[in-house]
Amino acid sequence: MKPSFFIAYFIALVLPIAQPMEEPDRLTITHQGEIIATIDRENFSLPFTGTPLINMEKLDRLVEELDQQIYMEPVNATINDQEEIDPGQLGYGLDKKAFKKQFYAYFIESKSATLEVPVLEIYPKVDSELLANVRMQKIGQYVTYFNANNQNRTHNIQLSAEAVDNYVIFPNEIFSFNEVVGERTVERGYKRSTVIVKGELAEDVGGGICQVSSTLFNAVDGAGLEIVERYAHSRRVKYVPPGRDATVSWHGPDFRFQNMYNQPILIRSKRYEGTVVITLHSSDVINYDSRSVPKAPTKIPEEESAGD
Repeated sequence: MKPSFFIAYFIALVLPIAQPMEEPDRLTITHQGEIIATIDRENFSLPFTGTPLINMEKLDRLVEELDQQIYMEPVNATINDQEEIDPGQLGYGLDKKAFKKQFYAYFIESKSATLEVPVLEIYPKVDSELLANVRMQKIGQYVTYFNANNQNRTHNIQLSAEAVDNYVIFPNEIFSFNEVVGERTVERGYKRSTVIVKGELAEDVGGGICQVSSTLFNAVDGAGLEIVERYAHSRRVKYVPPGRDATVSWHGPDFRFQNMYNQPILIRSKRYEGTVVITLHSSDVINYDSRSVPKAPTKIPEEESAGD
């Protein structure tokens, strides 16, 4: 025999036959047919030989990450400019219980698989039926006026008026102007305009929104709702009668009121040229106690037209 034959024979006896490396058991997670995560089974196993145990801390973290990734917030029904109801939209989130059940099944089977995440529908807080009911009766209204030539201030008034429009306050719920309108920043579209700080006029982002909060306060007060928090400016403003203003500031004064009636209350808030109109509505079965509030002046002195 040739020497090469003996060498090959010896190598075959001594060296193990090379085995192809096994691919790890993988779980591919999809949402609406698209891959959103891929995980290895081994990474979720506890280090106990022969015992298929899941690392629950890792699984819980995965569940929260997936929920945040796929979450879709529901959209409330609203009334558009044509006074027609635009239906809301269902939201959804991860069905955590169902997902864990499917994950357990995959883990025990110990093989690669694809899992389409199960979802739970989330209904909007305000649907078309509720909105149609609470628009039936007007229970409060207030109108204020301003100089629309100040473009920045007008822009801020428009944004904040839109923020509170179509908002529904349920029985016993407390409305917070700051929470609903949110922080007034350049990133959120607000512009610099005149504000009142310690009795003096100054420039700041969001100047003008106090006209909306003051208009809302008078509409709310006229509807007999309970005022929880309200502050007056440190300097007289001319778009409402003396003592009828409600100053607001992020991380500062807020305007809050409570709906103590047994029916939801709908806010409609509109800006028409140099006019802010806020009306409050509810169902036709509401029992409410209206109050008399003084009307706002129809003209603003030019030197005060830019004030907060």
